[in-house]
Amino acid sequence: MIRAAFSGVLSSTVFLCIFNLTSCTHIPRDKDGTWTASWYGEPFHGRKTASGETYNMYGLTAAHKHLPFGTRLHLTNPENSRSVVVTVNDRGPFVRGRDLDLSYGAARKLDMVDDGVIIIEVRILQSDSSYTREISNEPRGYAIQLASFSDRNSAEQFRRKLLGSYADARITTVKSGDKTLYRVLVGSYPTRAGAASQLPVLQASGHSALIREFF
Repeated sequence: MIRAAFSGVLSSTVFLCIFNLTSCTHIPRDKDGTWTASWYGEPFHGRKTASGETYNMYGLTAAHKHLPFGTRLHLTNPENSRSVVVTVNDRGPFVRGRDLDLSYGAARKLDMVDDGVIIIEVRILQSDSSYTREISNEPRGYAIQLASFSDRNSAEQFRRKLLGSYADARITTVKSGDKTLYRVLVGSYPTRAGAASQLPVLQASGHSALIREFF
C-alpha cells in the first residue's frame, strides 16, 4: 500500500485510507486553554529549527504548528502548579493528538520529563518584538526521514531494503557536533504540510518517520 502511495498509482482503497488518516489529523490549538504537550531533546540539539535558530535543548522554547515565531507562551503544569514562559521557534509536533512540543529545558521546569506527554494550561502572551531569525533562506522542500545511522554502511544497507517500495530512497550526510549522521530519506514535498500528510501512513507501517527540510 505504501509503495502505491509513493509511486502515484493509488488504488481506491489506498486513497480512502490516506484520505481518512489525513482528514483526521489533529490541529494544534492556538487559543488560551488546556493543551497536550510533549518534549524533544536529542538528537535535535544543535540543529536548525524551522525558524532558522539553532535548537538548544536546555533553553526555554517550543514548537507549534502555526503560531508566529517569537510568540511567548505561559505554561502551567496543573499537576504540580509549576510554570514556565517559552518562545515558539520551531514547527511541530507532527504527532496526532499533540498541540505543543517543548524543549527539554522547559520540560524540566514543568517537571514533565519522565511523563513525556501531559496536559498543560496555556496562556498566550504578546509576541516578542525583538525576535529575529538567524538565517533568511527558506527550505526548498521537505522529505521524510525513516532512519538515521552513525555508520554509512548501515545506512546504505537500510536504503537498499527500501528501494523496492521507495525508488527515491536516498542518504544525506549531516554533521552533529563531532559526529557524522547518515539520514535515510524518502519523498520530496514542496510544503511541510504535504510531507506531514504522509506521516500517519508511514508510521502505521512501523517506521519512525519524521520530517526533514532540505535547502
